[in-house]
Amino acid sequence: MDRYVSASLVLAFLVVVLLLLALGWRNRRKRQSFLPPLSSVPAELGVLILESSGLYVATTLAGDRLERVAVRGLGFRSRVTLAVHENGIVLSIPGQTDSFIDAASTTAVSRSTWTIDRVVEDGGLVCLEWTLGETAVESFFRVEDSQALTNALTQLTPPTLDNTVHSEKKA
Repeated sequence: MDRYVSASLVLAFLVVVLLLLALGWRNRRKRQSFLPPLSSVPAELGVLILESSGLYVATTLAGDRLERVAVRGLGFRSRVTLAVHENGIVLSIPGQTDSFIDAASTTAVSRSTWTIDRVVEDGGLVCLEWTLGETAVESFFRVEDSQALTNALTQLTPPTLDNTVHSEKKA
C-alpha cells in the first residue's frame, strides 16, 4: 500500500508542476499579445543573397536575453531555413507558414555565445536585432557557416558610424 501512496504523491506533484508550467506560458503569451504577427512573404523579394539552414534558437526582447518572445510562432526552438534577400529575410520553419522580416526593420547583426536556453562556443550564434512592430527584439540562429550568414545579414542593416569608419579605412 505504501508504494501506491508514494506513486500517487509523485504523480500528483508532477501534474501540479505541469499545470504551473502551462499557466506560466499562457500568462507570458498574454503579456506579449501586443506584438503583431510576423509579416507574410511579399511577392517581390529582390536578389537572393544567401540561403542557409540551421537552428532557430530563440527570439528575446532586446537587451533581455532571458525574456523569450512566446507569441506568433517564435516561442520554440526549431529547424529553420533562412533566405536572405535584398528586401528582407524569409524564415521557413517546418509546420509554420513562411514568415518575412523586412530589411527596413533590421537594426544590427552580431555574434553571440549565449541566449535564454543555449550556450555555445564564442560567436557560435548569429544575433539579428530587429523591430517587431514597435518592439525591439533579438533573434538567434545557429548555422554551420555563421560568418557567411553574418555577412549576408549585415548587408541589410543600416550603416552605423562604426561600419562607416571601418569601410573608410579600407578605401
